[in-house]
Order: sequence, then C-alpha cells, then structure tokens
Amino acid sequence: MRRWLPALILVAAVAAGSPGTAAEPPRVLAATLDNGLRVLLLEDHRSPIVTVQLWYRVGSRNEARGATGIAHFLEHLMFRGTPAHGPGEYAKIVERNGGQDNAFTSQDVTSYYVDIAADRLDLVLALEADRMQNLTLDPKIVDSEREVVTEERRTRTEDDPGGALGEEVSALAFRAHPYGQPIIGWAVDLKRITREEIRAFYKTYYAPNNALLVTAGDFKSDAVLEKIKAAFGPIPRGPEPPKVLAVEPEQSSERRLNVQRPAELPIVYLGYPVPNHQSPDAAALEVLSVVLSGGRSSRLYRHLVYERQLALEAGGDYSYFSFDPNLFWFYATPLPGQTPQTMEKELLGEMDRLRKEPVGEEELKRAKNQIEAGFVFQEDSVHRRASLLARFELIGGFALKDQYLDKIRAITADDLKRVAQRYFGEDKKNVGILLPKS
Repeated sequence: MRRWLPALILVAAVAAGSPGTAAEPPRVLAATLDNGLRVLLLEDHRSPIVTVQLWYRVGSRNEARGATGIAHFLEHLMFRGTPAHGPGEYAKIVERNGGQDNAFTSQDVTSYYVDIAADRLDLVLALEADRMQNLTLDPKIVDSEREVVTEERRTRTEDDPGGALGEEVSALAFRAHPYGQPIIGWAVDLKRITREEIRAFYKTYYAPNNALLVTAGDFKSDAVLEKIKAAFGPIPRGPEPPKVLAVEPEQSSERRLNVQRPAELPIVYLGYPVPNHQSPDAAALEVLSVVLSGGRSSRLYRHLVYERQLALEAGGDYSYFSFDPNLFWFYATPLPGQTPQTMEKELLGEMDRLRKEPVGEEELKRAKNQIEAGFVFQEDSVHRRASLLARFELIGGFALKDQYLDKIRAITADDLKRVAQRYFGEDKKNVGILLPKS
C-alpha cells in the first residue's frame, strides 16, 4: 500500500486485471489538495508526451447581466503576462520547448492545455501555477485585448450569418438562465467592462478550489503528484464562488424570430429545451441527435441534402455535458429556389416522423455504433483521453465515463419515440429564420 502525502485526500480508481499484464487498463489516480485543487492523473506510456489541462469551473453561465463576455475576455488575458513572465511569453516558452498550447471558453468552463514532451512537465506546471495567482492585468494590455475580442466577435458573429442567428435564437429560448447570453459577450458589454471587474472575476473564479487539473501521458503518477503539490499547494484556497441559481421557466408556447443579415442563402434554426446528463433521458437524446444529424448517414443529411437535394447543408447537436438543461437544436440551409418556410416544414416533418414511427433496427444500431466508435477512438489520443476524463469529472465524477457506453447500448427504438414525443412538441420549439439582404 502506498504512503500518500498527508496534505492530500486521495481516491484511486483501479481497473480490474492482474498487475503487469498487457491487458490491464490504465489506472486513474484522483487527488484533492488541501486548497481544493482536484487532480486526475492517467499514465500512458505509448509515446513520450504529456498533456496538462487546467479546467476552471467558470464560463458565460457565471456572468452577470451587463458583464457578458468577461470569462472569454479573461481567457485572452491569461496569456498576457505575470511579473515572472511578460506579455506573450507563456506561448513563446511552450513553443520554444516543442509544445502546443491553447484555450477555450464555453458556457460552463474555461480550459487551458499544453501538449508537450514528457520531460517538460515541470515547466508547464510552474507556468500554470504562476498564472493561476499572479496575472498582471496591465491597463494598456486590457484595452489592447478588448480590441482583439471585439474583432473576434465581429468576424464570428456579427459578420457570420449562422453565428448571428444562433445567438439570437439562444437569447429567445432562455429568458431567465444565462445560457441565453453569448459566450463572447454582447458588443456593448465588451466596450464597457473595466479592468477592476476583470480583476474581481479572476480573484473569484481562478482559485485552486474552483479548478480541475488533468494530466495524462508518459510519467509516474506518484512522482507527478508530488510535483503538483509543490507547484500548486502553496496557492491559497479562494472564497467559494457564487452558485448559479437561475432556473429557466418551462416554455409553454412557440417562440419565433426573423433575422436579416447580408447572406447568400437563408438559414432555418430550431431549438427545443431538453434536460442534460442528469436526466435518465439523456442517453436517448444523445442517440436521437445522432439519428437526426450525426454526419452523412443521418436523416437530415440523407433526406434533405443527398436524396431530395432541398438543402445545401443540415445538422444539429445535443449538449450532453451541459451543467444545466440546454437546447437540442438543428438547422438547415435551403438551396437556391427553396424557401425557408419549406425548409422549416421539412425539418418539422422529420421530427414528427420520430414522434410517430419507431426508428428502424439498422438505423438505431448504426447510430449507437457511431457514438461508440467516436468514444473509443478518443482513447488513441493522450490529449482527448484527458479531456474526456475532465468532462465526466466536471459533471459528477470521472467514473461516469465507464457507464456511458452501457447507457447508450441500452437505448431502444421505443426510448427514442418516447423522448421525441415528450420534448419536441409544437409548443416547445424556438424558431429562428435568417433572411438574406443585400
């Protein structure tokens, strides 16, 4: 039995199998430091690389009205310097050591990662510990980065018809919950947000007790755990971040809007409120999403794009890992000569068919196989394995990962019909139509 550090609370998840056998699955070592930092370590000796991923439990979901976009704004500023490392040095140091780094902000989390040679792990841990507590937030850099974020919003939303429509439909569907706010923020808020607000946001959410550190790759877990304690252990626990208490009221009638933007073709966007992973219906909704919009074998692509040639493209998504109930959405872009009204009718017809007719055995099996293949293929990448562990840990615990495929395999055609009838009624839909203008 190992003798663990007294400053840690440890949990080990050990897969079945005889030690030392080739068939033994990787073991995840989970630990919580005294300051609240949650750590997951996964040894993977197939190649001499590691991924270091730091996930903060903060996204646009945690923003107040009038300060939207602050989480994404702060993500940019995390690369702009501490007293130990000046503006832009973080990325330069990683690149100079042969690594790749990036970050993203979502509705629920902000994540930073570095993929690098295994013998550079200490360097990355030091860099991440530094910027967790010592961000400079120089006023000139804040103003400079404000221009960068504003330009990003312009190119990805204001000048992108699909992005603009998606933003409007989200705001239509969520009246009380912050999921209705754009991740990048409203333009008026980006202009107004002050350095002092960003500093307060940083101090509130960028603390070890609000973070998850996941490391996977070519290392010994015991040794890395000691290194993490040395790098992050001295950082004090922060105050508990305020909880998100908003609950979206149940939708009782159809909501609809039209958006006019310079565009070549219209777009039709449909969104339905659905539960997240906490619901027993989540696995069925996941399979249903793939049946409808999972690639070129899906119903929307096959019926609307390939066979009948009514749409240029069609797709959709379901947010299984969402912290709170979110939207099940899908869209289509009609080809020239087809009206958005016809396309909306066709999309609703596909949904009506799911409510009335059970999905065929072959189609159901294909959707399940598609989900399982994508899930298993992620095990081939050290980065994706770590990311998947983090996703499950953040919604309730990394052990949920081992239950996911069993839930998918258990779904029946009756389950799909039942959830379609329950969640996709006429009074539940949010409709957005983009109308091109010159």
